[in-house]
Amino acid sequence: MVRAADEAALHRVASRRARKDVRRTERVDVRYSADEKREITAAAQRLGLAGAHFVGALVMAHIHGDNTLPGGRTVVDDLVDELAALRTQVARVGTNINQIAHRLNAGGDPHPGDSDLLAEAARILVLARQAATAIDTAADAAVTSSGRPD
Repeated sequence: MVRAADEAALHRVASRRARKDVRRTERVDVRYSADEKREITAAAQRLGLAGAHFVGALVMAHIHGDNTLPGGRTVVDDLVDELAALRTQVARVGTNINQIAHRLNAGGDPHPGDSDLLAEAARILVLARQAATAIDTAADAAVTSSGRPD
C-alpha cells in the first residue's frame, strides 16, 4: 500500500532544498570501498539527496551533535503529507456535493424528496468545509510546533 506521505514526498523534496546564500567551494576528498559507495548512494537516493549532500549533512549533523538530517524527512513531514492527502479527499467530497446540488437546482420539475436532499447536501457541505479548515489548522500546528520553515 502506498501512503499519501510517500506520494507527497516527491513534491516536497525539491522545495526543501533551496540554495544557500553562501556557495560551497571547499572540498574534502574521501575514499570509500565500492560496497560503501553503493550503500551511501542508495541511502542518499532513498532520501532524494545527492550523495555529496547526504555525506556532508551527516558529517555536519554529527559535528553539531544533531541526529536529524537537514532536508531529510521527519515524522512531521509524514504527518503534514497525510493531512494534505486527507484534505484533498475532503475537498473532493465537497465538490461532489456541489455537483449534486447543481444538478438538483438545474431546473425541471422537482422530484419528491429533492428539497430534503438539498438540505442534507448543504449540511454535508458545511461539514466538509469545517473538516478542511480543521485539517489546515492541524497541519499548520504540526509545522509550527516542529520549528520547520514550511
